[in-house]
Amino acid sequence: MNDVEFVVKRKNYSVTLKHYSIMLNTYRNILLFCLLLNSYSWAETQNAPTLPLAEAVENVYPAIVRIEVVSEQGSSGRMMKSRATGSGVIISKDGRVVTNHHVAGKATRITCRLHNGEEVMADLLGADPMTDLAVLLLRMEDRPANSKPLTVANFADSDKVEIGDVCFAMGSPAGLSQSVTRGIVSNVALISPNKGSFRLDGENVGELVRWLGHDAVIFPGNSGGPLVDEKGYIIGINEVGIGSLGGAIPSNLARTVSKELAENGFISRCWTGLECQPVLNPNEKGILVAGIIEESPAEDAGLKPGDLIKTYDGRTVMVRIAEDLPLFNQLSYGMKVGKKLKITGLRKNKKMSWVLTTATRESAFAKERELKSWGITIRDFTLMSSLEARRSSKKGAQVHSVGRGGPSNSAKPSLNRGDVITGINGSPVTGIADLVRLSKKITEGKNEPVSTLVSFERDMAKLLTVVKIGPEAEENRPVQAWKPWLGVSTQVLTRELAEALNMPKTTRGVRIAQVYPRTPSQKAGMQAGDLLFRIDGQIIQAYRTEDAEVFGNMIKEYKPGSLALFSGMRDGKKLDLNVTLEKRPDPSNELPDYEEETFEFTVRELSFGDRVSKRLKEKEPGLVVENVEPAGWASLAGLRQGDLVLNINGESMSEVDLFEKKMNQWIKNKEKRIIFFVKRGIHTLFLELEPDWDNT
Repeated sequence: MNDVEFVVKRKNYSVTLKHYSIMLNTYRNILLFCLLLNSYSWAETQNAPTLPLAEAVENVYPAIVRIEVVSEQGSSGRMMKSRATGSGVIISKDGRVVTNHHVAGKATRITCRLHNGEEVMADLLGADPMTDLAVLLLRMEDRPANSKPLTVANFADSDKVEIGDVCFAMGSPAGLSQSVTRGIVSNVALISPNKGSFRLDGENVGELVRWLGHDAVIFPGNSGGPLVDEKGYIIGINEVGIGSLGGAIPSNLARTVSKELAENGFISRCWTGLECQPVLNPNEKGILVAGIIEESPAEDAGLKPGDLIKTYDGRTVMVRIAEDLPLFNQLSYGMKVGKKLKITGLRKNKKMSWVLTTATRESAFAKERELKSWGITIRDFTLMSSLEARRSSKKGAQVHSVGRGGPSNSAKPSLNRGDVITGINGSPVTGIADLVRLSKKITEGKNEPVSTLVSFERDMAKLLTVVKIGPEAEENRPVQAWKPWLGVSTQVLTRELAEALNMPKTTRGVRIAQVYPRTPSQKAGMQAGDLLFRIDGQIIQAYRTEDAEVFGNMIKEYKPGSLALFSGMRDGKKLDLNVTLEKRPDPSNELPDYEEETFEFTVRELSFGDRVSKRLKEKEPGLVVENVEPAGWASLAGLRQGDLVLNINGESMSEVDLFEKKMNQWIKNKEKRIIFFVKRGIHTLFLELEPDWDNT
C-alpha cells in the first residue's frame, strides 16, 4: 500500500488531494477513490464564489417577451390557421425583438407580452429559415403614453464562450410567465446528429448553425428566448433540444442575421450549386465535393464530384468533421452575388483551379396560396423547387395540398399533391398569377361551378382533367310542409317485448318512450310507458324493429288541427286519448341558417329538438353552431360544432337575421375583438375572435 498524491487542475485554481491510501491493483480501492474525489469536488464547489444570478436576471429578465402568434400553413386544400407561443428578447430601444423563425416566421398576427404584463402587437420585419431566426418590431405607438422605456438586452461575443461556462436559459415556457433555468455550456460546436440539421421551409438549418450546447433545462415555449452568461449578456438564442442538451444559436450569428433582417427583411446569400462533405482522410486538408447541382455555377465552373477543394477565394479550407461544415457554408453563402471566386484543389491527385461566378440564392419554396374555388393550396416554383421536381423551367403552378371532397379532389382524374398545373382551357399557366387571372375570367358572373379543362403534369406524364371551379351551387331549401305533430318518441312492440309485458305475441303497436313538453301528446295527457294499438280504430301494424316508421306514417295522413283517438293500455288498463294534432315544428334542416364567410362558421336557429336535447327553456335565446371550418378564425378562437351561442358582444342572439346584421356591422368596423358567450354542455364560456384584418 502506498500513499498517492493527486493534483486536480480546475479552470482558475488547482486542488491537491493527498494522504488517501489506495491499492491501485484492486477495483475496490479504485471505486473508493472515485467516491472520495467526487465528494471533495462537491465540497470544493460549495466553497466557490457565489455566481451573480441576480445580476444576470436584472439585466435580461425584463427584456424577455412572451410571443403568441397566429400562423397559416397549407393543408387539405386550405390555409389552416394555428396558434402557438414562444419566447423572444428585446434588443433595441425602438422595440426590435429577436426570436426563432419557427416561432414567428409564418405569423399573420403577433402579440407580445412584456415583462410587466403589457400586451403589444408586433410586426414581422424578416425571417430566415436557414438560421431559424426572425426579427419583430413592437408597435410602440400602441403603448400607453406613460409607459416605461423598454429594457434592452445586449449581445456578448459568443466566440469567447468556453465549455464549462455557467449559463442561464430564459423564456416563457408553455405560454406562461417568464422562467429562468441554470446550467453550463457543454459544447460550443453542437450540430444535430441527423445529418447536422433539421429543415424549415425546405432549408437545412444546420447548414449554417453550430449551436452552443448547454444543459440548462429547456421547456416547450422557450424557443426564441435568450441564453445568458453570468454577466447578463446574450450568448445565444435557444432553438432546439437534443436529448438532455439544449442548442442555442450563437450570439455573433444572431446579431449579424438580426441586423440584416431588420434592415432588409431578408438575408442576401449567394448560390454556387456545390454540395460538400468532410474529407474522407482526416489527415488531409480541404473539403470534398460530394455533388454538383445541374445547371449551377459550380457545374459551369467545371467542378465535379470527388474534387478536393484546398482554397476557396484565397482562404485555406479544412473540413475534417461534420461540425466544420457550417463554418465553410457561412463562408460560401456569404460571398457577394456575381463575384468571381478562384478555387484551387485536387482531382485524382492532380492540381486544379476553377473560377466560379456566384449567383443569387432563392428561397427553397415560394409562399403558399389558397385557391378556394379549386379546393387547393398552391405554390410558384423557385429555382431549387423546380430542380428538385426535375423540371427544365419554373413555369407552372405546383399543387401543395388538395381538399378532400373539393372540386380538384372530385375531378376524374383528381389533382394530387405535387401535380403541376400548366394550362386551363387551352391557355398557358406560367404561375399562380396566371391561374388566378384565368380562373376569375372563367367564373365571373357565374352562379354555379364551371367545368374547366385543366392541363397538368404528374412526374413525366402530361395529363388532362376537368375541374368544376367557381361558387358552389346553393342547395334549394325544402318546401315548407305543413305536417301534423304528436310530440312523442316510440318503440315497436316486438313479439319479444309483448311477451315480456305479458301480452299475446300477436300484439301489434308501439310503446311511448318519451313525451315531449308543450306538445299535443302532453296536453292530451299521454305518458311514457303507454301502449298504443290503434289510431281511430285502425291497427298500428308494427311488430318488427324495421316497422319503426309505421306509426309516424299513420300520423302523417292527418292534417294539423285534426282530432285523433289513440287507443291502448296504461298499467294494464284500457286507455283512450283524444289528441288534437298540431303543426310540426320546423326540423333543423328547414330552419334559417347563415354561413359567416369572414370567420368561417355557420349558425342556425334553435329547433324543437335542440331545446329538448339541451334542456332549454321555451324562450331561451341562442343560435346553434352547425359547422366550423378548421382553417378559420372561429376555429382558432375555440368555437366548436354544437356550441350554443347565447350572445355576441353582450347582445342576445336568437334570430339569424339579427346575427347576420350585427356580424356585418362588426366586420365593417373591423372590430379588434368579438366576444362570443357560448354554452357547451352544462358549461358556459367566453371566446374571443381576434381577426387580423390585414390578412383576412
